[in-house]
Amino acid sequence: MESFWNRLAKPFFVMAPMADVTDAAFRALVATRGKPDVFWTEFVSADGLYHTREIAKMPDAENPLMRDLVYSEQEHPIVAQIFSSKPEMVAYAAKLVAELGFDGVDLNMGCPDRAIERQGAGAALIKTPALAVELIAVAKTAGLPVSVKTRIGYHKETLEEWLTPILLAQPATLTLHLRTRKELSLVPADWERMKRAVALRDALAPDTLLIGNGDVQSVEEGKRLAAETDCDGVMIGRGMFGNPWVFAGRKSEDTPLVEKLAALTELARLFEQLRPSKNFSILKKHIKAFITGYPGAADLRAKLMEANTAAELEQLINS
Repeated sequence: MESFWNRLAKPFFVMAPMADVTDAAFRALVATRGKPDVFWTEFVSADGLYHTREIAKMPDAENPLMRDLVYSEQEHPIVAQIFSSKPEMVAYAAKLVAELGFDGVDLNMGCPDRAIERQGAGAALIKTPALAVELIAVAKTAGLPVSVKTRIGYHKETLEEWLTPILLAQPATLTLHLRTRKELSLVPADWERMKRAVALRDALAPDTLLIGNGDVQSVEEGKRLAAETDCDGVMIGRGMFGNPWVFAGRKSEDTPLVEKLAALTELARLFEQLRPSKNFSILKKHIKAFITGYPGAADLRAKLMEANTAAELEQLINS
């Protein structure tokens, strides 16, 4: 069966997986404001999925990790991102993701979170390429297109050394965050390095699609970078935060405040409906992102931060 990736027009634009941002509520909001070519879930622990379902026997309806894998039909194609350093856990989670009807599975090999790295997962896999290759191989056994999201190195850039084994494992797509693990997001993403990655891909795995990631704030900017580097697609992360219209080509500053407030209210309602087990305080980062760049924005943000429910937020906005 042909992968959905091969049916996308280039350059395509995809949603970055962002913890406590790209949950079911935010994705539902984006889906009605201008869909990306591919949706992505927040990352989910493969080990956690196994232990809550197989060991703890927690019912899926109550399982917080299973709730992270809830999506709507309007979100296709959608990729579930998982993380682990254990091949048997990746195999389990990839099979589960396939059974749930996802269009693809993505392996997180770039997250710099210390707790995840202590498990040998996320960015720690940059230091164990043989294990990374094994994880790609076992994920493929589920029958879904397997993609990888990673960085250009750990302490320093090791583009050729790190990407060579990953490309030879032939994932369907490879998303490259154009910073090292050490750099986090503290320096500008270096899109010049994408040109080298494309050349390496062309030589080793011409069927693998390359997606660039880092600092892209708009579709217009993404198209320019894709043209300059010859990558196949662009992932937008922080550029969509506070701007669910980004994939429709709209810049954040072009959206009237009243429209942003309406979207924020809708997001809060969706959050309570789709993520009832999560603390409403998570929405406060969205309030900061949505309410910025306007006269009096700081005072308005401070007032809206007092809300602890969707109803309270709506009441404060209406007042």
